[in-house]
Amino acid sequence: MRRVTRSFAVAALATALAVVAGCSSDDEPEATNNAGTGGELVKVRYLTSFGNFGRDAYGWVALEKGFFREAGFDVEIQKGEGTGGNIQKIVAGAADYTPIDLTGGLLNFGKGTKGFTAVAAIQQRTMAAIATTTDKGIKTPKDLEGKTLVDAPGSVVRNLFPVYAQLAKIDYNKVTWNNGEPATLIGQLNNKNVDGIGQFVVGRPTIAAVTKKEPFFLPYSDYLIDLYGNVLITSTKNATDKPEEVKKFTAALLKGLEYSLANPAEAAKILKAKDQAANDKAAQAELELMGSFVRSAGSGEKIGLIDTQRVARSIAILQGAGQIPAGITPEQIISVDLVPKV
Repeated sequence: MRRVTRSFAVAALATALAVVAGCSSDDEPEATNNAGTGGELVKVRYLTSFGNFGRDAYGWVALEKGFFREAGFDVEIQKGEGTGGNIQKIVAGAADYTPIDLTGGLLNFGKGTKGFTAVAAIQQRTMAAIATTTDKGIKTPKDLEGKTLVDAPGSVVRNLFPVYAQLAKIDYNKVTWNNGEPATLIGQLNNKNVDGIGQFVVGRPTIAAVTKKEPFFLPYSDYLIDLYGNVLITSTKNATDKPEEVKKFTAALLKGLEYSLANPAEAAKILKAKDQAANDKAAQAELELMGSFVRSAGSGEKIGLIDTQRVARSIAILQGAGQIPAGITPEQIISVDLVPKV
């Protein structure tokens, strides 16, 4: 399979916006009301990936810094519920864009959930992990047997656990999973009846701040090295009917991501101003940790790229573990023509 890559290009965005700015206000907007063409701002509902943590601050940054408005969008941001819940809202038309874990997207697609498509990468490798604290006595994957874990039902950490368990040689049937809500999930680690939670590895500072304990992680990337982290998705209908609009929104969001990684302290303050429940110090630390996942060290890849060969390998891993059926291809879940170009 040939390698297809796309990346976010700031210069290209600036040029496109300059062309738009030069258009006469008398020009008639296109029938699709494309963003940034001089017509009314396009109203968009955007979901964060999971609650309001530092890892999701870039959406708020794109809103506060005016990146969305410059691209022609009036954006409403709501708290996301995790991969499964977010996909359902995109498919149902209750939201327009959201980040989901790509592997979680493949698992949902394999179970028959269609109608969504990925248009850019947020993280080049998965951040999924089991999080605990050192007082729980979990040091290796095998220690999870006989333990109780908590996560949202649609979380990629929970849905991907059978694959992780198989590769890490864990007896999946000896691990108990209970349901948890995004807003209270980390606090569950202070419950003596909870041994661990599904969490992204960048959540370390937030866990430390909430529990006042030393966090410990079992990263899925120890065994699943080819998996992407979050990707931006929209509905298949939106991607088909309004491709240029999707490209403009993607570019504006990725501009917010790039700005947040370059200015994590400012991004954390913006998040705190939008949600007083957010911990700005922990949010800044999360963004600092996330940088290496957005741009994989030594890869030379720019923000937004999706490599279909890597996605094909991820599909093969999931098929080999019996988690998705045969016949799924990267192009069924990725809009290759819309992913940012090099």
